[in-house]
Amino acid sequence: MKTHLLWMLLLIPVFCGIAQQKSKEELDREKRFQEEAAKANKDTSTFLGWKHAAAAGLNLSEVSFKDWSGGGENSLAYSLWLQGSSALVEEKTLWTNSYRLAFGQSRLSDQGLRKTDDEIYAETFLIYKVGAIINPYAAATLRTQFAPGYSYDGGSATEISKFFDPGYVTQSAGVAYAPLAGFTTRFGLAMRDIFTSAHRRYANDVNSTSDKKVSVTGGLESVSELSLGIAENVSLVMRLELYDPFESMDKVIVRNDDAIVAKINNYLTTVLTLNLLNDVHVTPRTQIKQALAVEVNYTLL
Repeated sequence: MKTHLLWMLLLIPVFCGIAQQKSKEELDREKRFQEEAAKANKDTSTFLGWKHAAAAGLNLSEVSFKDWSGGGENSLAYSLWLQGSSALVEEKTLWTNSYRLAFGQSRLSDQGLRKTDDEIYAETFLIYKVGAIINPYAAATLRTQFAPGYSYDGGSATEISKFFDPGYVTQSAGVAYAPLAGFTTRFGLAMRDIFTSAHRRYANDVNSTSDKKVSVTGGLESVSELSLGIAENVSLVMRLELYDPFESMDKVIVRNDDAIVAKINNYLTTVLTLNLLNDVHVTPRTQIKQALAVEVNYTLL
C-alpha cells in the first residue's frame, strides 16, 4: 500500500507536465485556427493594388414563317455588350474606372435593320479616404453612341444622332457618402459639356433660337447607386443621376437606370431593364426605354 502511494506521488509531476504540455499544444492549435479564420474573413477593402473585372454578352432572337395560316412577320434581333471596371485601391485613395459598350439591331419583315441599342459609357471616379463613410471625390463621365440613329415617322428615315453627336461629358467634385454596403451617393459641383456637329438641338434649349455646337454649363450633380440581392440568384441594380444647371435651376435633368438580373447559370442570365430620361432642354416629354432579354454572358476577368 505504501509502495503504491509512493509511486502515485512520484508520477503526479509527470502527469501535470503532460497535462501542461497538452494544454499548450491546444492553445497553439487554437491560435493557428483563429489566425486562419481571421485571414479568411479579412475585409477585401484592405486589399491594396489593382482589381479588374469584365464580362461580355450576346442576346439573339429570330422568328420566321412560311405558309403559316395564323400570319406573322419574320424578325431577327441581336445585341452585344461589354462591360467592366478597373479599380486601384490604396491606403488613402480609391480610383475606379468603369465602362459599358453595347450595340444591337433588329429587322422586321422587309424593313431592313434598325438600331435597338447603342451605348458608349465610361466613368472615372477618385475618392480620397478621410473617414469611414464620408469622403471627398472627383469624377468624370462620358456618354455617346457608335452609329447614327434615325426617326421613322411617316415611313421615311431621318437621321437624328450619330457618333459623338451628341456627346456628353460631365466633370464633378464633392462629397461621397456610403452608409451601407451596396449603396453609395455623391453630391457636388459639376460642369456639363454637350458636343454636337450636325444635330445641334441637343446643345441648345428646345425653346431657344441659338444654334451653338457646344454647350458648357455649371450646376449641381447628385448620383446614387444601389446594388441589392433580393434572392439567392436575383439582384436589383439602380442608378439615379440628377443634374441641376445654375442657369435654369427649375429644369433638373433626371436619368434613372434600373435592372433586375436573374442568374440562371454561369452562362445564362435574364435581365429586365428600365431607363427613364427627363431632359426638358431636349424634349418636354419623359423618354422611356424598357427591355427584357435572356443573355448569354461570359466573365472575362
